[in-house]
Amino acid sequence: MSAKPSSMSPGLIVLVLSLLLGLQPVTTDLYLPALPAMTQGFGAAMSQAQLTLTALLLAFGLSQMVWGPLSDRFGRRPVLLVGMLLYVVASVGSTFSASMDQLIVWRALQGVAMGAGVMCARAIVRDLYAPVDGARIMSKGLTGLGVIACASAPLGGLLAQYLGWRVALMALAVFGAGTLLVVALRFEETLAQKNPRALEPITLLRTWWTILQNPTFWAFTLLATTSYGGLFTFLAASSFVFIQVLGLSQPAYGLAMFTMSLSYILGTFICRRLLPRFGVRKTVALAGACTLTAGTSMGLFALAGVQHVAAIMVPFYLFMLAHGVHQPCGQSGAVGPFPQAAGAASALSGFMMMIAAFFMGGWLGKSLAAIAQGQGSVLPLTNGVWFWSVLIAATAWTLVQRFGEVKTPPVRTNAGATHAS
Repeated sequence: MSAKPSSMSPGLIVLVLSLLLGLQPVTTDLYLPALPAMTQGFGAAMSQAQLTLTALLLAFGLSQMVWGPLSDRFGRRPVLLVGMLLYVVASVGSTFSASMDQLIVWRALQGVAMGAGVMCARAIVRDLYAPVDGARIMSKGLTGLGVIACASAPLGGLLAQYLGWRVALMALAVFGAGTLLVVALRFEETLAQKNPRALEPITLLRTWWTILQNPTFWAFTLLATTSYGGLFTFLAASSFVFIQVLGLSQPAYGLAMFTMSLSYILGTFICRRLLPRFGVRKTVALAGACTLTAGTSMGLFALAGVQHVAAIMVPFYLFMLAHGVHQPCGQSGAVGPFPQAAGAASALSGFMMMIAAFFMGGWLGKSLAAIAQGQGSVLPLTNGVWFWSVLIAATAWTLVQRFGEVKTPPVRTNAGATHAS
């Protein structure tokens, strides 16, 4: 059931969602193969290199707290136009950075711009679709994200290997410009009724408080956050572990990332098959079992001293299969109860995800420092994924099972009465 009629075709909606959600893998995955060479080129420390990712994600999380209410007030389209323009500018700036410090600043601005795109994508789904249908359309958009992720890492590896890391960074500007063009020429406003009071401090605080009191929001936000935490751990550590510890070339590492993304795409297809048959809660519970099996297998292999690409990648394929279930269910479920405040709910959910990634990035920066001295191991990556796998399964089997039915809370009207949306 559609929440708001739209003259945009379903195919165009999925394309727009794919491009906006795809900003994340493009901005992270495409530059990862170039990160070790970039670090050496600037003569920077490992912890500084990690800041190019963690600063991006912290800015990404914080910016959504601003973009969300702005989009509820002015609509999704103007926020997307401003955000995508800023993304292109920041991408060009990062390409011509003269130092690692400059690069970190430009990457943070990229994160701010990326927040507009990803936040609006989640809100658009709630604008147009009821919660159950929203999970299915979100999985289609995340399939598109997976396709973009498939291309990002191999392309980044090839560009870094043969044309240098600056060209890899310039590719982000090209993607951003293409997304801006699609939004400007084809995307139509999806917000049926703008909220003129969305930016008033009292209204904003009341909205956030209502969202934070909702157990369904917490169940699905924590599912999306823990699942992203596991993926982020892999993304932040894998280029150093695979290239500098296990000896993969940059193109080979890009190929490994490509196969990981294929597994994720398969997971989103499986998600769409399981949802009509089992419903959200049982589907998430089944995926939780896959996640725990994957993380535990990877962790035990590493503790047994098996340091091989296959010992990491084979369990991680299973992790990504389940990730393809957890993300569409988690991201759509978190905003499901809030049709009148989808931007704010999307922003809060995205903020939680990025805060978890930021703290994990800080820990990884210290844990991976030994690699620079030639004494690194796979343990920071494997133990980190194992840690998140336990949290994902615990969330899937407890909170989602108890609070996973999306119920829209009553909304207070100007006359003081309440009604269910």
